[in-house]
Amino acid sequence: MQKGIHPVYREATVHCACGNTFKTRSTIGNIKVDICAGCHPFFTGTQKIVDTEGRVERFKKKYAKKDK
Repeated sequence: MQKGIHPVYREATVHCACGNTFKTRSTIGNIKVDICAGCHPFFTGTQKIVDTEGRVERFKKKYAKKDK
């Protein structure tokens, strides 16, 4: 490997919006993330629907079965 062309690989702390923190290594330093494995719906098994404009309700209303 050539000397002087590789970035410094140092310890970094990752901070999630849910409050979870863990240590890893990175070339950019400390990292702030919105979703981590501790709060991601795929890993936790919970589903969070973020609905800001009523899109989910409109979808459910449009495609709901109509009972007679």
